[in-house]
Amino acid sequence: MIRPSLSSLLALSLTSLPVLASDAQQAGVKPEQLVIVSFDGAHDNTLWERSRAIAQRTGAHFTYFLSCTFMMTKENRKSYQAPHEKRGKSNVGFAPDDADVLARLDQIWQARSEGHDIGSHACGHFDGAKWSAEDWAQEFEFFRNTLRDAWQNAGAAEREPLEWRDFAEKEIIGFRAPYLSSSPALHKALHSFGFRYDASTVSKGPTVPGVGDDLVRFALPLIPEGPSAKPVVAMDYNLYVRHSRGKEDAGNSTTYEERTLAAFRAAFEKQYSGERIPLQLGFHFVEMNAGAYWRALDRFLSETCGKPEVACVSHREALDRLATSKAGETASEGL
Repeated sequence: MIRPSLSSLLALSLTSLPVLASDAQQAGVKPEQLVIVSFDGAHDNTLWERSRAIAQRTGAHFTYFLSCTFMMTKENRKSYQAPHEKRGKSNVGFAPDDADVLARLDQIWQARSEGHDIGSHACGHFDGAKWSAEDWAQEFEFFRNTLRDAWQNAGAAEREPLEWRDFAEKEIIGFRAPYLSSSPALHKALHSFGFRYDASTVSKGPTVPGVGDDLVRFALPLIPEGPSAKPVVAMDYNLYVRHSRGKEDAGNSTTYEERTLAAFRAAFEKQYSGERIPLQLGFHFVEMNAGAYWRALDRFLSETCGKPEVACVSHREALDRLATSKAGETASEGL
């Protein structure tokens, strides 16, 4: 299961970074309201289908942060060596067989063709807070090679799309750390490996993406939720822990759905009627509390993405819609 580490919740590192602002903001015109939705892990092929259907119906584009062990079978797990871990170990497991891998590869390629952003969530889902830049580079290298060779390794080299290898080696520009566990060593490795953005931090509220070391930093915000409006990270797992202490409670699924939808609506309306800072929401390919959070997301996007001056976009598209602001501005706006 994916959760932010305590250190990542406390280290709101965007506050000292120069920020991005749209051309409209710089000209004093109200910008589009961006809604950025991402999925971590991206393994369950049924949920690949469901998320793509939601996107097609609502006009949204998503970011899918892949865990690369889902492009490997249990039989080849010994080829994976995470830094400082036992060979063949993964916290999130592996694909059950080659057929499952090939179905996932088809989903990835279709999602790319539909305009979605494919990013990296590393491989075995380990907390790399104490990893060195060299450790991270090892993990990034394994991710890239696994994605590049996935069709061949699954015994279907003849099905590999013509542009697949260029995609694997050049198009993965975004990253989210497992457990949202960020560190200076990670930032150094991301920069060295050619990533353009990192989505591994948490902020006190919606905040304009910041720039540091030529890397754009996106942060999942804390948003008010529930009767007491207590802040919670805008991510399904954090809501799951808030609502049912991380244990399935199907009997109250509808209640959790309504609470989540109300929180998303309120967070959106505050920005839409105000400064229009991008709203970021994080999800997983797991239907917690009998699907409450996926249903809330579906309803939220269905009623939101078609509103005037609203764009439901991926992180990659957000980069293209935002321009670098003057050096020295801070990301305190919205915090």
